Amino acid sequence: MKNVVRVISLVWLGLIAHLSYAGSWQNNQSVGGFNNVHIYTPDGVSSVGNGRALLVVLHGCTQSINAYLTANLEDAAEAYGMVIAVPDAMNKAGFSCWSYWQGTKSRNSGDYQNLIALANTLSANSAYNIDSDQVYIAGLSSGAAFANTTACIAPDIFAGVGVSAGPSIGTSSSGAIGSCEYANVAQRCQQYAGSYSGALDTQVASIAHGDADTTVDQCYNRQNAEGMAAVYGVAELPGSSVIGSGSRIAEEYLWEDGRVSMIWLNGIDHAWSGGQGASGSYINGSGINYAMYLGQYFLENNARVNRNTPPQVTTLTLSESNSQVTVSGQASDTDGSVDTVFVQLRDDADNLYQYDTQSLNNGAFSLTTATLPDALYFVSVNATDNEGATSETVADSIRIGPPPPETAPTLSNVQIVVSAQCAEVNGEVVDINQNLSSVTVAFATETVSATVSGTFFTASACELAGGQQSAVVTATDATTLSSSETLTFTVDAGVTANLDAHIAAGRLDYTNYSNCYLEYASDPFKLNEIATGTVQCQWQDDDNSCAGPVQACSGSPGTGGDPGTGGDDGDSDECASYTTANYYHKVAGRAYSTGNYYFPDYFAEGSDDPLSGSTWGNSTLSSLDGEVWFAGSCP
Repeated sequence: MKNVVRVISLVWLGLIAHLSYAGSWQNNQSVGGFNNVHIYTPDGVSSVGNGRALLVVLHGCTQSINAYLTANLEDAAEAYGMVIAVPDAMNKAGFSCWSYWQGTKSRNSGDYQNLIALANTLSANSAYNIDSDQVYIAGLSSGAAFANTTACIAPDIFAGVGVSAGPSIGTSSSGAIGSCEYANVAQRCQQYAGSYSGALDTQVASIAHGDADTTVDQCYNRQNAEGMAAVYGVAELPGSSVIGSGSRIAEEYLWEDGRVSMIWLNGIDHAWSGGQGASGSYINGSGINYAMYLGQYFLENNARVNRNTPPQVTTLTLSESNSQVTVSGQASDTDGSVDTVFVQLRDDADNLYQYDTQSLNNGAFSLTTATLPDALYFVSVNATDNEGATSETVADSIRIGPPPPETAPTLSNVQIVVSAQCAEVNGEVVDINQNLSSVTVAFATETVSATVSGTFFTASACELAGGQQSAVVTATDATTLSSSETLTFTVDAGVTANLDAHIAAGRLDYTNYSNCYLEYASDPFKLNEIATGTVQCQWQDDDNSCAGPVQACSGSPGTGGDPGTGGDDGDSDECASYTTANYYHKVAGRAYSTGNYYFPDYFAEGSDDPLSGSTWGNSTLSSLDGEVWFAGSCP
């Protein structure tokens, strides 16, 4: 059959030199039953679904997980919003292999249990923001066979698998380095899945092998591909495609609905194909970047991902007549239809009025409320589409009755979030006369005009000096009446020193030495201490291309230093506490909601503590790190 040549973007295949990214590695983490896991968290999220994807990569025999620190996995992580986790096997067989040929193959045994726990633990950690429908596993050699077995055992957890130069599941250890062993991959996979076999209906598999591999028999490439195709019940499509450019190419064969792909990696021996610049033990830089291929393949073919785009409310108009408010506007949905428009009116005494309509004419909607008492009303509008997705909230305000005497705007729920030498102030502003003119935030370096959306405002500044600082928030109306609130916070401006001094002080170690040396040599450079979790910090330069180990923050108990980052509302240097309506906790990122649109249930972000009172119930939330929030005041 005639081959079809398919030229892929250079960026997509990672054929350019390795780039520096805002994401970072956390090395030798103890997670999910593993003592050592290297985890890379990208700056962005997946372009589909909800949050980031997760790719667990399993090493091969005699191969250290450190080899994957130079395998260009970061390229795929950043391009596809994908957390990468590389665990070191706990129950190794000879030559430090994943023991795919030994032991019980079940969800509760050995490293199969550990891998499931690793995926579940990372997915449950809100700091990683992982979409549970985008969890994948891949590996090289023994790691590939173990990844394939794990994907069959737990197809409900792993939406896709990548098998690179791996013997077929259920084969013996001698089959890996001897002649090809026949394996009924389909039968074994379905047996491993057991009562979870229904999840195989939406799983996908990529099978890859280097065409220069003389270690593991190349027969396994097609045996594995055809075996997984039989599991999924799909037929092979005619022909093949050449992907890549120049010598960095691969020949790709596909099965129906993209459920299975099989690729031959041009010029790759028994190694993980990392693309240009990749190096290390059993890491080959001569071919395409297989991790980038997996990112694109999973993105395009994962049937579990919610690809629905939420609708948008694009215009909103309010008018009042005879003590009734007419709410009209335009709502649209690019990949479906708008089902319902929801309208909530809240007066300045927190009384709530709710309406909805399914009557739209070419996206236009209009509804009129019942007769309402005199008051200032804050109007929030959302739309849902035919698949249940909800739009962003569009808000405005309108008054019924005569306005009160001129009164200064009111500020509430004002808080500050500090990261390195940047600070962001946000909160709520209400002007009962509806003549708000401006909200400004005076930082030490400049006065910033805040962005105001409805009743919410935000303003930020960077390059702030180190030490304790203050920011003054001022809301002013058209009659020049104003109100102000002052926030105090602490900025860690970082430390400037040369490479040797940073290492001697413990801010850097030798893991990332080469990157730091190539960038700065013996010149002094500044590192900022950035919080990465509860009392965990990392020293990083401006673009995180030179970074140290994740460790206890310099201000943690017993370390004797100052906090690396900080910010509060004036209540405490250690704990932030806010009391407001559950809805505003959600807007500020301290809570989330589920369930009924009009009366949803609210939960504290990170801890999942339930909050009472639905939307306008008042709750107190507190946090030590700004990420995990708990119901109740600071201890």
